[in-house]
Amino acid sequence: MTLPTCLLVGLCFCSILAVISANSEFCAAGQQKNEGNCGKETEDKTSFSSAIASRYLLYDVNPPEGFNLRRDVYMRLAIFVRSMKKEGNWKLVLPPWGQMYHWQSSNVGEQTKLPWRMFFDVPSLQNFAPVIEMEEFLATVSKGKATIEEVYVLQHYKDMWDEGREWKDRWDIERCADSIPYTKVGKVYKGPFWTYDNVTAQKVACLSFQGHASLLKEFLKTNKAKSVMIDHAEVALHDSYGDRTYWEARRSMRFAQSLVEIANTFRKDHLHSSDEEDGIQRPNDWRKETQRNIAGGGPYLAVHLRRKDFLWGRSKEVPDLRFAAKQLEEQMEKLQLKTIFVASDAPKPEFAELKTHLSKYKVLRFEPTPTIKFKIKDGGVAIVDQIICSHAKYFIGTYESTFSFRIQEEREIMGFQRNMTFNRLCGRQEGTPCAQPTQWPIVF
Repeated sequence: MTLPTCLLVGLCFCSILAVISANSEFCAAGQQKNEGNCGKETEDKTSFSSAIASRYLLYDVNPPEGFNLRRDVYMRLAIFVRSMKKEGNWKLVLPPWGQMYHWQSSNVGEQTKLPWRMFFDVPSLQNFAPVIEMEEFLATVSKGKATIEEVYVLQHYKDMWDEGREWKDRWDIERCADSIPYTKVGKVYKGPFWTYDNVTAQKVACLSFQGHASLLKEFLKTNKAKSVMIDHAEVALHDSYGDRTYWEARRSMRFAQSLVEIANTFRKDHLHSSDEEDGIQRPNDWRKETQRNIAGGGPYLAVHLRRKDFLWGRSKEVPDLRFAAKQLEEQMEKLQLKTIFVASDAPKPEFAELKTHLSKYKVLRFEPTPTIKFKIKDGGVAIVDQIICSHAKYFIGTYESTFSFRIQEEREIMGFQRNMTFNRLCGRQEGTPCAQPTQWPIVF
């Protein structure tokens, strides 16, 4: 290429760059820079748009649902958003934790708007799906106010349980079957919004929904909103419970390192247990995990003894303290163990009574100092309980408890033998033996 030609090409290239630069902030043809929203050097924060067209999916769950069911709902949506990569730059906004039924401590400060990083390793979650904390989403908002463009409250179809009705995936925007907690004030809607006073919505509608989370893809293709919230997200089902993708999502849910360290210290000081001694090896990155078979575990039996609402909600399957102690004693004799770790919502008098029935053994629970409890809150205490239970030689849970389910999953990931994991206490009305939990083998 001759020198004049090179200069000509170079000048053309620079001209193209100048045109791109002048219009890089989405200026319309003939529109002057800084006219309207044109030519701003930062994204238009009130509409959540950006040069890479980020779109945000927010969600919430039926208020009475507990911490561990909410973890399951997260997995459904994380798997869904991960599958949406080809449909746009969707990001799943992690709803802050707060106002759980079981979080009743009065000496731990406020338990609302708690970020996920308090309980989980968020970078680990991000290795599976594009997720962000709520505060990161709110940081895109100017003037301290966030307006979600569209909110859809999922509800079941009225004819869902009609006899002879064929089950099929379907969705329709319909009249709200029940009252909803959103009220129009002026041009916007106010609602719970995770207790944020500065969050509102432009549009709220009810969406009758029957199907798996992937059905949301079909629905989201029908709108162009940059921010969409799905309320009552638990209505959307798992696409494939127990498959490889499910287990990848579950494995990515590593606990916050601060909670792991608290649990490990308790194991070492009170249970003579450590990963090295117990034969437990896990890579720091869940993506490097492989199938394992652990024959060890800490030298203790762990039991999740659910009380409170389960005593009347599942009275047939939940044992009284004496019958629970009888079953634990029988298992302790088989295993030749001397220590029992108890994870329970039982009040102190009930725990003291349980110990009297198991006087031959060392029976203990995790009771943090006031300082630690204030720092990690009730949710952190529950996770420490789960970590300790997941490392025991033998685990026995409570009938249909999602708390027990999560421990069983954790043990399955670590590679414990299934007969040492998938067990539950029997109710006195059932007697022993009783039907044990379904085993869900991990898939790599």
